Amino acid sequence: MKWKLPPIIKVYEALGAIADKRVMMKGDNASVISSSGDKHYEVHYDPESLAISANDNGSYWQGYLGYPSIAFLIKKKVLSFDTAIAQSLRGVEWKKVNTRFKNNFEKTESFVLEVAEKRGVTRKEITTFVQKIMDEIKKQKPRKLSSTKKPPKGP
Repeated sequence: MKWKLPPIIKVYEALGAIADKRVMMKGDNASVISSSGDKHYEVHYDPESLAISANDNGSYWQGYLGYPSIAFLIKKKVLSFDTAIAQSLRGVEWKKVNTRFKNNFEKTESFVLEVAEKRGVTRKEITTFVQKIMDEIKKQKPRKLSSTKKPPKGP
């Protein structure tokens, strides 16, 4: 079974998680800490079949490749990475931003693009790079790895 394509904002969130050093790799597994620091997501990967699982809400409830999995695949060099773009997205409190914009991902994207521009990366640079990662996800069509734990509950 294949993952649904994620909302594009999840690529931004994955890059931010890497810049914030919230992705702890353990071979073909990882622990990813949420931007609020109150949740730890588990990622498991089978490189032979390009199958991956994670217990974030988007993956578990919506069936799309969530940001912890995208971050993992970037760290594993399965997907592209750009340090400057990732650094421009560091420190974003994704849960707060998404709540502020009532999960309107277009508004969230606009907000984080403003943040990144203030840090010296243009909208065009970021949107082009993020689209490149989305194209890589489409091309690779990652599979779902069986057995996913329920997402952790926050405070």
